[in-house]
Amino acid sequence: MKLTIALALAIAALATPAIADGDVELGEKVFKKCKACHTIEADGKNKVGPNLHGIVGAEAGRSSDFKYSDALKEKVAEGLVWTEENLHIWLEDPQKFAKKSKMVLKLNKDEDRDNVIAYLKTFSDPQ
Repeated sequence: MKLTIALALAIAALATPAIADGDVELGEKVFKKCKACHTIEADGKNKVGPNLHGIVGAEAGRSSDFKYSDALKEKVAEGLVWTEENLHIWLEDPQKFAKKSKMVLKLNKDEDRDNVIAYLKTFSDPQ
């Protein structure tokens, strides 16, 4: 019985990607790469990329005054929500996530993605 429960838990863990808790301070450092194109303050303006305040858990394409790529508009039409998991995949390779997206910056390290998502969460409403 214990083996069956352990096996079921192991399968469940493998079936859904784990999002590790990141380090907010390290995420702030990683976000410096993002600041060239994004703001994060509540009243921040769009730059080359949209303002990211409140992005974690938000519907994609929520900024009415930002011109999103057609690739991202397709994802918006599909109902994309910026969950931690989706952000992790996006930040790993935006072009793979949404071909011909405007965003080109990749965060190659899992820990950098975890950390920047932890930082972004500090600018988001609690889930």
